[in-house]
Amino acid sequence: MALGEMGQVTISMRGKRSLAVVGLSTVWRFAQRKPLGAFGISLVLIATALSLAAPIVAPYDPWETRFDHGLEAPNRDFWFGTDVLGRDVLSRVLYGGKISIYVGLVTMLLSGLGGVALGVTSGYIGGQFDLIVQRVVDSIIAFPSLILALALIAALDPGVTNIILAIAIVQTPRMTRVIRSSVLSIRETPYVDAARTIGATHVRIMLRHVTPNTFAPLMIVATSSIGSIIITEASLSFLGIGVPFTTISWGGMLGGDTRQFVSSAVWMALAPGFALSAVVFGLNMFGDALRDVLDPKLRGR
Repeated sequence: MALGEMGQVTISMRGKRSLAVVGLSTVWRFAQRKPLGAFGISLVLIATALSLAAPIVAPYDPWETRFDHGLEAPNRDFWFGTDVLGRDVLSRVLYGGKISIYVGLVTMLLSGLGGVALGVTSGYIGGQFDLIVQRVVDSIIAFPSLILALALIAALDPGVTNIILAIAIVQTPRMTRVIRSSVLSIRETPYVDAARTIGATHVRIMLRHVTPNTFAPLMIVATSSIGSIIITEASLSFLGIGVPFTTISWGGMLGGDTRQFVSSAVWMALAPGFALSAVVFGLNMFGDALRDVLDPKLRGR
């Protein structure tokens, strides 16, 4: 290897190390300033890691039935007890987290993309286009989110993909409203006026100057929305029109036989309910901390 190439490799490795150090220091400062936010995201990361590692860490097959162990209270063999069919509740909770968190993340990405596209174009173009888009947004927001999701699922048929689409349609207007409010102030800034002066097209201005500056409010509303998305999916599964019964989810575990036997086997509801509450709590804490850090009006508090 030539001397010049070795120097370039050394510089590149130093650059990567410096970026890693900066990233770790940023995470450490965030944890020091917002310990509740750090605790919240830690809960979410732990739940995600356990769900992904469910085939390794789960003590039993979540579908294996043991009729002689039906409705057993928590014990040494079954830490979270068993359901009416003798299936291990702990193993089902670990496997169920994968679907619930997957639906939350993918739906957040879809609704975030839709909200950015509609919010940026509506706020920047303005006029009649903005008026029409906002009236459509208002009409969707006027419906309770769960009822609208129920109607959409009834039209699309139950399934993981259709649940993601239905909840994304429900969440997109709320994303649009937040992004549009930011764009209304961004489009009047001097750097946007300067871009117009030098002849930049409207598409270039929206992509290069407006959209990147909506990242902070988008991050705040996106992290906060994941919790409500997971709750909506759990509610749909609890009502029996969410993910198919062949797929384990926390909402599905709270419905079905759990409603019938919850008075005599409360552990069937406690385990998935606690997991669901912990993840939603962690996401809300992280969203609040992220808002305090990214919002200039709250940054110094």
